[in-house]
Amino acid sequence: MSRCYQAVFLLNIYHHVCGIQVMRDSKGFVMSKQSFIYGALFLLLAASFNRVLGFIYQILMIRLILPEGIGLFAMVYPIYVLIIVLATAGIPVAIAKLVAEEMAVNNLRGAYRIFFTCFAFLILTSVLLSVLCLLYAPFLLAHIFPNPGVYYIFLSLLPGVIIVALCSAIRGFFQGLQQMKPIAISQSFEQLVRVMSGLFFARLLLPRGVEYAAIGASLGVVIGELFGFLLITVFYFKNRPRLPAGIPVYPAERTGKIAARVSSLAVPVTLTRFISTLFLSLDALLIPQRLQAGGISLTGATAIYGQFVGIAQGLLFVPGIITISLATALVPAISDAISLNKFHLVRARCETAVRITLLTGIPFAIIFIFLGNKICGYIFGYPEAGDSLRILALGGPFLYLQQTTTGILQGMDRAALPFKNLFIASVFKLCGIYYLTGLPHMGIYGAAAVIAVSYAVMAVLNLIDIRNQTGLNIDINKVILKPLAAAAAMSMVILFSYETLSNQSISEPIVIISSIAAGFLTYMLLLIINGGINKKDLSIIRSL
Repeated sequence: MSRCYQAVFLLNIYHHVCGIQVMRDSKGFVMSKQSFIYGALFLLLAASFNRVLGFIYQILMIRLILPEGIGLFAMVYPIYVLIIVLATAGIPVAIAKLVAEEMAVNNLRGAYRIFFTCFAFLILTSVLLSVLCLLYAPFLLAHIFPNPGVYYIFLSLLPGVIIVALCSAIRGFFQGLQQMKPIAISQSFEQLVRVMSGLFFARLLLPRGVEYAAIGASLGVVIGELFGFLLITVFYFKNRPRLPAGIPVYPAERTGKIAARVSSLAVPVTLTRFISTLFLSLDALLIPQRLQAGGISLTGATAIYGQFVGIAQGLLFVPGIITISLATALVPAISDAISLNKFHLVRARCETAVRITLLTGIPFAIIFIFLGNKICGYIFGYPEAGDSLRILALGGPFLYLQQTTTGILQGMDRAALPFKNLFIASVFKLCGIYYLTGLPHMGIYGAAAVIAVSYAVMAVLNLIDIRNQTGLNIDINKVILKPLAAAAAMSMVILFSYETLSNQSISEPIVIISSIAAGFLTYMLLLIINGGINKKDLSIIRSL
């Protein structure tokens, strides 16, 4: 799964266990609910750090191994994630919830029994799937992968399946204990090692060819995961709660009963993750194949796909830091309002969330549409990737709205609804990719267009579900028309500023930054003037 959804996922676990008022730490002291909120904020900070570091890594890696190398890696990585989803089978989520339930009644022995049973099962499933993938790798090469150059990249990623499975079990255990700090630190350390080792091995192997450089990038992934696992293991042995004599010991559950409890939680999670990850994998396999069907060579299709995934989509997802923060805050906020039967408060928070998302998402879309080529050229060295970015940016506000509305529905304990909508939007997307990407005059732009529309499809379906659940009535004038009016003026200011400054003896990055700053200032001033934003909105945006 993409790291950008990590914070929302962890807060969703809190939603399931939020009935826990107190629990004891390893020394028997009572920990308040605030300690978890502190831990969740710590996780959010770590997730933001990881995303910024990952974006810098992406820039350096694209410049190092070129879009073709990124394309090779991007073709196989979703398959790797899909294998991890199957290997973990939703068990880390079950560990987190069941351990939290046992700790709520001070049954530490029961918590450990659940953890050890699940840990043993994860060893079995991860090793089994890794061996099967190793044996059937030639079959995947012949019938699944669109480029034979990904074969050794795939093999080099396989050790990570076992590492991630075991690491996720320990992290799930800490989540159940409401100890988020070890998780956050290990994730940030993992990302740091991944960046350093990935760049090192990619540069080391680059003289042998782009394919070998992409293998270096995949080795960085595995090495980062290994160091993250080692660190979380150290935290486990140092910080795990002991079994003091004062804690009552409940009768040990049989393994079969534990398996039944785990499966009741893990199966739905596995199904949801498997389907969503499967669609991402199909995107990675289908787009390069359809580009070739449109008359582009294998090497050319790989490079174009690398630009699309590594540059255009990479930039589009950057504003997600803001919207994911908003979605994270919404899960407990909506849950609390519903538990108090304050549906007017639910509707108010939903409308505020939708409005803040559009207020922050629309200006980024304007920037990508009018300066996409310039940004892609300066940051990555490939201005042509901006053409795809400009098309994707039309769906950008819907992408960010999709993230926020998913958080709202999760807070309502209606996680099945965004999954249903994701399924519908993904089927539409795959059909569109198959048809449009294969057309010689469309190519990757056809894929960008249908992906942008799929964002809109899911966002609209989520909004319909929210309206059906809460009776939400959005003020079209304040939520949509006023931000669009300000955005129109923003676009004119950006174009004027760029053209004016470009004729001066000013460096390109200064021109781009100054144009964006002038556009943002215009956007904010007009929103304040026309009433599209107020002081309360500004305080919410600052808190994200």
